[in-house]
Amino acid sequence: MQEYKGRMTRARKFLNTLSVPVRPLFVGGKLAVAAGICCSLALSLAGCHAANVDWMKAERDRIDPSITIVMNSLGIRFPEPWTENDNPYLSYIEDETGLEVEVIIPPWHRYEERVGVMMMSSHTPDLIGISDPNWVSHYARKQMLAPLDHLIERYAPQLKKRIPAEVWEQVSFNGQVYAIPSLNEAKGLEMMYIRKDWLDRLGLAPPETIEETVEVMRAFAAFDPDGNGIRNTYGTSFIEDFGRSSPWFGAFGVQLNQWAERDGKLVYSNILPEMKDALAFMRGLVAEGLIDPLFPIQTQRGLERQVIDGRIGLFTGTWYDTRGVLEKSAARDPQADWITLPYPQGPGGTGTYGLPTVRSYQVIPATSPHAVEVLQLLNFISGEGRDTLKFGFEGEVWEWKDGQRVTDMGMHNRDQYRGLYANLADIPESGYVRSRLDSLGSHYHLYDNLRHISPYAMPDAFQSLPTPAMTRYAPLLAKKNDRLIEIVLGERPLDDFDTYAAEWLAEGGEEMTREANAWFQYSRNQARREADRDVPAHSTEGSDRHAPGAF
Repeated sequence: MQEYKGRMTRARKFLNTLSVPVRPLFVGGKLAVAAGICCSLALSLAGCHAANVDWMKAERDRIDPSITIVMNSLGIRFPEPWTENDNPYLSYIEDETGLEVEVIIPPWHRYEERVGVMMMSSHTPDLIGISDPNWVSHYARKQMLAPLDHLIERYAPQLKKRIPAEVWEQVSFNGQVYAIPSLNEAKGLEMMYIRKDWLDRLGLAPPETIEETVEVMRAFAAFDPDGNGIRNTYGTSFIEDFGRSSPWFGAFGVQLNQWAERDGKLVYSNILPEMKDALAFMRGLVAEGLIDPLFPIQTQRGLERQVIDGRIGLFTGTWYDTRGVLEKSAARDPQADWITLPYPQGPGGTGTYGLPTVRSYQVIPATSPHAVEVLQLLNFISGEGRDTLKFGFEGEVWEWKDGQRVTDMGMHNRDQYRGLYANLADIPESGYVRSRLDSLGSHYHLYDNLRHISPYAMPDAFQSLPTPAMTRYAPLLAKKNDRLIEIVLGERPLDDFDTYAAEWLAEGGEEMTREANAWFQYSRNQARREADRDVPAHSTEGSDRHAPGAF
């Protein structure tokens, strides 16, 4: 099957090197190629001069256009002997679309820097995948990205139909769409897990409130829950940059690095009084020895090692950890019985960090002559090609059994790279997501975990491309978050938070807040006008998506 999938593309690529127009034909069920035979002898015949060669090149490009796309590998490797430009899934895409696709993958840890250099060069690619909305906002304002409104409906009807109107708003600037969004399938990422065998050994019930959770953490840290006679366990741990801590902030009604609505206006959560309360609470946990004090330098892999080694029995993980670190923990210690823990109820309620609706942006540089072909590619990936790119090849990666998709996990893991192509135009739908997740093993409860998170996810109240002030100041202000970590560790007094908040406002935050509220007010006014007129939400054509002059 894979050999067939690459056959037609390889024939195209070979004949294209001859600058000969190629039209694929099937004769007797087999691939044949009809080319301009007389012009294939052009090098030996005086009659085929340079003008004819130029015409042939133009005709070849029309029949079998080539596009260059840039995407982030996210550290995913291609299994030998395949590469980003030579593998069965790319061959499948090329064969089905008639496009020749060149893939460029810059180093993932310097990705945005490299694509920024590409944007300033004289040879820009035709498509760039990017996850940073500040990057998109910056280049859209510089008019270096192609506006797509007039092309989407004609050349990408699947995308037009399946992406909600409010999401098109989030990738628009001055009434024009500048990116094709890929969407998150989850409302949030983090959920809490606890070892029931530890609770049972200590005679404790699963906690529900934040106070009860702290009592369990004290017991886990002090009373040898693993029974090894050594006091070597913590109550819990986080990772660098306050990672894996959002349910604790949610108990105080805030989340880090988000805009929140208060009294009809947007305010930045990092400077709210509730944030100070959350930091004071965590400061107490560190002082009591309930949180690993090395969390500021802890990596995700390090946290997983603590879980597997039995050093912590309560932690905040991801919704997919049931088929990851928890499975490894149980393999290491068969007595490890991990269960889902409700988000702790605190003075501000319960909640976890809400993921943005848009996971990544696919943009077309304004200099690209292949916007139509790029949209056709993305339309195929989100439509006809979706099943193959998300699930893998039927009969090879998965098969139907008793009406259910069953995945061969070895083949699934080998072919994980296919997701890099699928993610270029990923538009999740509830039933489809469930089918995909259940095919990985219903005993992992992946879809149930998504449902567990959904009602508690706390979304960012600012739902648009970043404003100019955000693009200018946000990266610099984010560096000040180290002050918050130092407060939690006890290296700075708690009241230093007030100094942090004042500096945040003075060094660009106040301007960011004005622009955020200009968008917020305009968005609310638009919603009221639409409700009064009783008309559908904006289409992607001709709408004015931002307050005039606000950005």
